[in-house]
Amino acid sequence: QVQLVESGGGLVQAGGSLRLSCAASGRTFSSYAKGWFRQAPGKEREFAAGITWSGTTYYADSVKGRFTISRDNAKNTVYLQMNSLKPEDTAVYYCVADPSLSTVVRGGGSWGQGTQVTVSS
Repeated sequence: QVQLVESGGGLVQAGGSLRLSCAASGRTFSSYAKGWFRQAPGKEREFAAGITWSGTTYYADSVKGRFTISRDNAKNTVYLQMNSLKPEDTAVYYCVADPSLSTVVRGGGSWGQGTQVTVSS
């Protein structure tokens, strides 16, 4: 079982940036695919970004070109750099990990507790 802890959320003005971190403990993390989901108030959780163990990245159209997912296997950490933030990016952001990227994209695997991101207009 992988334990995931997100950090880095907060309040930012539209056009600003934030970097989220997700630290993992437990089983070996470096070989896992990772991803970020988000859930806005009153909406379902949605996939935002994913990264394979080898570093190949995938993005939802809504964040492509603005968000960057990366990983540091030595630190057992995955990051989400969010630039040009918009009010519609306001959501709780969750880290997800699983040996399979397809499972991550579908929302399976281990989940963190989430971190709140609020973008003011």
